[in-house]
Amino acid sequence: MAKFTDDFLNELRMRCDIEQTISSYVQLKRRGKNLVGLCPFHNEKTPSFTVYPESQSYYCFGCGAGGEVISFIRRAENLDFTEAVRYLCEKASMTMPADGYDDSIAQKRKRTYEINKEAARFFNQCLYTDEGKEGLEYYKMRGYKKSTITKFGLGYAPNKWDGLLRHMRQKGYSYEELYEANLANRSEKEGKVRFYDSFRNRVMVPIIDARGNVVAFGGRVLDDSKPKYINSSDTLVYKKSLGVFGLNFAKNSKERSLILVEGYMDAISLHQAGFDNVIACLGTALTSEMAHLLSRYCEEVILSYDADEAGQKATARAIGIFNSIGMKLRVVHLSGGKDPDEILRNYGPERYRSLIEGAANDIEFALVRLRSDFDLGTSDGKMKFLERAAEVLANTRSKIAQDIYSSRLSEELGVKKESILVRIDQLSRRNARQNEKKQFSDIQQRTMSENSKAAAANNTDIKSIKAQQMLIAALMKSPELYRKMENDLLESDFSVASYAKIFSLIRDKIKDNRSLDFTCFSQELTSDEMSELVGIVKKHENLSVSIKACADCLAAIRLAAEKKKEKVPLTDLSDEDFLRLFKK
Repeated sequence: MAKFTDDFLNELRMRCDIEQTISSYVQLKRRGKNLVGLCPFHNEKTPSFTVYPESQSYYCFGCGAGGEVISFIRRAENLDFTEAVRYLCEKASMTMPADGYDDSIAQKRKRTYEINKEAARFFNQCLYTDEGKEGLEYYKMRGYKKSTITKFGLGYAPNKWDGLLRHMRQKGYSYEELYEANLANRSEKEGKVRFYDSFRNRVMVPIIDARGNVVAFGGRVLDDSKPKYINSSDTLVYKKSLGVFGLNFAKNSKERSLILVEGYMDAISLHQAGFDNVIACLGTALTSEMAHLLSRYCEEVILSYDADEAGQKATARAIGIFNSIGMKLRVVHLSGGKDPDEILRNYGPERYRSLIEGAANDIEFALVRLRSDFDLGTSDGKMKFLERAAEVLANTRSKIAQDIYSSRLSEELGVKKESILVRIDQLSRRNARQNEKKQFSDIQQRTMSENSKAAAANNTDIKSIKAQQMLIAALMKSPELYRKMENDLLESDFSVASYAKIFSLIRDKIKDNRSLDFTCFSQELTSDEMSELVGIVKKHENLSVSIKACADCLAAIRLAAEKKKEKVPLTDLSDEDFLRLFKK
């Protein structure tokens, strides 16, 4: 595979400053010469995601994700390497080289987009056939206008095993392509593979990303059979943890907020009623990745989940996720219906608009729910309620909010405001200590677990794994060490495959006098391998580098390898190793 030159990648890195790039996705705060924030790739309360402007890299000590600007865009936008480079080139107004890169994955992704677009067209056309009458009646029953059906590209999957397959085959798409796009399933009996439609006898909703590409589908039954909904699984162009319905329309709204509802049917009804800033999750609970994605398109999220118990639990969970990234939040209290669609049917859009305007912030929502659990007419009820209320307020970062709600609670319950604030401060400090302790413990456990797994997988001890990591860190920090140890340091000394690969790249770059900048490794390493490299370097930043230290690491590695050989059963020994036993 042809490659981008180091000069091109370094220029791209200089034009796409990592701090500016990541700031579009993560709220960063300066801590010394580095910056920290809440990781966009996993849910956390205490920042463990660190950006290093000096080396133009990042690393999360919580989940282990790491790399440089290209690696970040690969993860954040779910792109392959070449697509991430193209994405950054467009941002930096740079021209992609005319040749020198492999775009096979990009072409495959483009093909998948075309497949999804053609499938969406097929489903939509089926609505207006005799087979699709039932689907069209369903949409009419929900009150959808023809313009709404057209706007969202709604459709119907015929009640056939191969309705879509036959159509797509006539368009030139293969069974394997349709299977990889999650539009076909396959079974194997007596050695014969059979493909069949993934969606049958369902009304179909295409899922369109923020760029306008059809990336997935949701299908709903027309009766009460189970499963009620089927949604596409992850594919080359779709990642469920980032799946948001309606964002392609809502991002263009003049509103500065996004209304988040549970299902895409509710979202479609609200759009038709004039609420053009509505979005929905896709058959999965809100994720930290979704929350970070939404924060790029709005200043505030308005939660409008269903009024049932499941909806309220989902609301509480979503509040925690949005609070963890510092997102401004309000919560709609639905009255007059179990979900937004029912409220629209019963009372019309003005009623729902009034509910949106009267939506409480997350603190008020939590306090209202708490009040119903206690008898505030008794001293014991007041004490228990205030304790729980203080816990709610201790979880907010806003000192102003703590002050305002402490005043309200003081007036309402006849308790000194200062007493409430003191308790809030105590709980805030306790939470901070617990979060930091948990974070440190989690990082330690994750590191130990990773080292233990690597040792077990490669039939060696943890000392050897650590020694291999230290050697890689030492060479990255002081390339001249390799030249002094060139005749003694071998790729075969690294028992972990990814470490051996990383070492060989470091060795080759040093021999060719090429840059050891992280960006110059990004096209040759996978995202996980890139995370390993950056993690090793960042965890050994204070490593004292010397020839003796490297020699000690090498001795530990080879001692572990010798012990490993000694444990090999005689039947597994080569003839040379077998004879060598007699010479000892």
